[in-house]
Amino acid sequence: MTRQGEIVVGLDIGTTKVAAVVGEATEDGIDVIGIGSHPSAGLHKGVVVNIDATCASITKAIEEAEQMAGCDINTVFAGIAGGHITSFNNNGIVAVKDREISDDDVNRVIEQAKAVAIPMDREVIHAIPQGYVVDDQGGIRNPIGMCGVRLEANVHIITGAVTSAQNIVKCAQRCGLNVADIALEQIASAAAVLHEDEKELGVAMVDVGGGTTDLIIYVDGAVAHTSVISVGGQHLTNDIALGLRTPKAEAERIKQNHGCALLKLVDPDESIEVPGVGGRPPTEQPRQVLSHIIEPRVEEMFILVHRAIMETGYADLLASGLVITGGATLLEGMAEAAEEVTGMPVRRGVPFGFGGMEDIIANPIYATGAGLVKYGRTIPDGRSSIIRVREDRVYSKVFGRMTEWFKEIF
Repeated sequence: MTRQGEIVVGLDIGTTKVAAVVGEATEDGIDVIGIGSHPSAGLHKGVVVNIDATCASITKAIEEAEQMAGCDINTVFAGIAGGHITSFNNNGIVAVKDREISDDDVNRVIEQAKAVAIPMDREVIHAIPQGYVVDDQGGIRNPIGMCGVRLEANVHIITGAVTSAQNIVKCAQRCGLNVADIALEQIASAAAVLHEDEKELGVAMVDVGGGTTDLIIYVDGAVAHTSVISVGGQHLTNDIALGLRTPKAEAERIKQNHGCALLKLVDPDESIEVPGVGGRPPTEQPRQVLSHIIEPRVEEMFILVHRAIMETGYADLLASGLVITGGATLLEGMAEAAEEVTGMPVRRGVPFGFGGMEDIIANPIYATGAGLVKYGRTIPDGRSSIIRVREDRVYSKVFGRMTEWFKEIF
């Protein structure tokens, strides 16, 4: 846990933007003291495909955040996403050493749950305890200090491609930054936008980014499911560019300023100006034409989300409904469209619980960056360092196992 006055930086390396959020630890929580954002051109569906372009975007975002916060940034908590992310639930069982459960026993049972066969090109990113069982007594959140002879843990395990983690760390290091830890982006976003009572009652959070839509489900206060759907806001932009015959940059602007996810919410008499391609003159188009293009893609997106939720088997346990966040959810009618498709109560989630620049940070586009700050704020002492940067920590974590394999082979 960080101490008062320390700086925590969340770095959201997204498909359409890179955002850096600088938080300062206070007695009451976290004050946001700096935000930097810059368009991203080096990622495809959440995965780095151009290191130079990604580094340029990171540098711009960090410089802007440094200037606003008035401090130098050396260490960041970075997010990871993409279609390569997979997850599953597993359990571990260990014997309690001294009849009283200690931190060591909890760590051992989690490590035992993580000891599963996964492909050589993948790495465990998170192992999140869902609950514990002590001598057949279930429903235990924190077993430390309890008496027992057998400890069992149900654990949600998230894995990702080693190379994707490597490229995130490499981009950050090229920009003169050290990565203190890597976190799954929807876990970070959930930390920023979900309330504890929602998690207890059961909730699904959908983070609609530029290249991917990230899903996380909480049941009884614990992570029950995580997955990634390879459809995002960039697909809307591409459809608009093709449908209106306008450059992609103009299509993005039109989407942000005039887009609507539901045709019935658009005034039939309203029109928009659409710039032409290749120097052609702009044209006037009814705004309903734009909505005709957007609505089917949004409907498809939430059909995929609803199908993913139904396949988990947790649909009947989500009393809190659906929370949507991410930059694409700023589109008018997005929450209403999600309600129509999923049949669940829907609200738009924005980061909350921050001081300082709270008005600016209360925007869905900063959900992941703000959540990474919260994630870094709650990392236990000894696992990560905010003041004293430990270089190559993530590199060694991600590639240690691969080094052992090479030694065995050669």
